[in-house]
Amino acid sequence: METEALFHIALRQVEVRKVRLVAPGPDQVLVQSLCSAISPGTEKRLFVGDLPENMLLDANLPALRGTFSYPFRYGYALVGQVVAAGSEARHLIGQRVFLFHPHQRHVLVAARECLLLPHDVPVEDALFFANLESAVNFVHDATPMLGEVGLVIGLGVVGLLTVAVLAKFPLQLYACDPIPERRRLAEQLGAITFAPSSPAHLERGFDFSIELSGEFNGLQQAVEWTGFCGRLVVGSWYNRPSPLDLGGAFHRSRLRWIVSQVSTIDPVLSGRWDKKRRYELVWELIRELKPSCFISHRFPLSSAQEVFERLERGALLQPIFVYGE
Repeated sequence: METEALFHIALRQVEVRKVRLVAPGPDQVLVQSLCSAISPGTEKRLFVGDLPENMLLDANLPALRGTFSYPFRYGYALVGQVVAAGSEARHLIGQRVFLFHPHQRHVLVAARECLLLPHDVPVEDALFFANLESAVNFVHDATPMLGEVGLVIGLGVVGLLTVAVLAKFPLQLYACDPIPERRRLAEQLGAITFAPSSPAHLERGFDFSIELSGEFNGLQQAVEWTGFCGRLVVGSWYNRPSPLDLGGAFHRSRLRWIVSQVSTIDPVLSGRWDKKRRYELVWELIRELKPSCFISHRFPLSSAQEVFERLERGALLQPIFVYGE
């Protein structure tokens, strides 16, 4: 059968192309997509060419092997329904599933790559599974403690979800972003917010900071605002080298830097935590937080070029593609 998939084909140019799928093998399923979430920060950078071509898309995900050399597909949050299956996976027909997969109208994958949606989780809430798992990972790495003062820098969707998880802890929570609307959303979640140009004044500095802005300015601010012997969790990835000012007080600050990425679990936790346990926690949080409230725009796949142009202008918080018949 033929289906449609979104390709990045050149700088600032995307295109929906036909791709051919074969019949499912014994352990494969055919999934009809219902919706897929666009990662505004990462996919904007792909669109404007801010990532190196020789960098791997994601070696940990079967659907994202290869490099950022044109043409390539990208995306990691797709929800659909199994409509056909091979002999070993027929029990999945009719099931709703989450996939770490690029934007595509129909998807052929191994059955083991499917995460079954709990029956009580709506489709659009399930789209946030990947980003909420990242938020859980950052919070685990930050190890918040009773009575601490914590900071999240960068209030895109991942930052807002991180604020939502941290708001469950008995601590004083701050959040920083230059965009007033994002600060308003963080305040509704329970954070005290401020703009980068008007930092919160804390005599001791923050006990921990989680840097999610994706900008070196945000990382520099995290270095300066985190208190003595505080924890600095770096959850962003940066597209090009940039100097950091590590002089002055930094030398005596005893900051503990934690580079955090969701594909692995801190070895300190892995004796008790594995992916299955973390996945179960994420579904529980999805039920509680109902993150589809962060969806700002819904588009058909045919509007992809317009969507990415608007992403470049910074006009979209959380756009998604909806796959109608």
